[in-house]
Amino acid sequence: MKYWLFALCCWFPLTVAAQEPLTLDWLDLIPEKERNLFNQQGMPVTNHQGDQTAIQQQIGSVRTELDGSLVKIPGFVIPLEGDENTITEFLLVPYFGACIHVPPPPPNQIIYVKFPKGAPIQQLWDVVYVVGKLNVQTMEHELAETGYLLHGSQIEEYDDAG
Repeated sequence: MKYWLFALCCWFPLTVAAQEPLTLDWLDLIPEKERNLFNQQGMPVTNHQGDQTAIQQQIGSVRTELDGSLVKIPGFVIPLEGDENTITEFLLVPYFGACIHVPPPPPNQIIYVKFPKGAPIQQLWDVVYVVGKLNVQTMEHELAETGYLLHGSQIEEYDDAG
């Protein structure tokens, strides 16, 4: 019995420490029932024949099963808090210029990131990967409403291979 308890204690911390983040794409943040309303870039499909307001009201739901997951997702940074050297809070969005141009993406296509240790500003001009714990949580900001909050732990250089 002591052997099994010792083996379990030694094995458990290794499996927790070795947990790899789930690499997500922006469409992964959209529930299956809404995906047909978005294009591959995560932007709502424009319907020039119908009422765009009706489409906007159908989108924005989040995937609650992702709550608490360790994730890695690429995106563009819109700084919110920090100083001249580091950014501690920012919006992560799927395409350049989102939230600056009106209208912003739907809430399930914007992630509010809190990065307490601060991310170096020079790393954030292009697409980056952000790694951290994802929570399904609505965050209100003057630029946009978000459907997710990410407690960032790491910024990585983006590459197409993931």
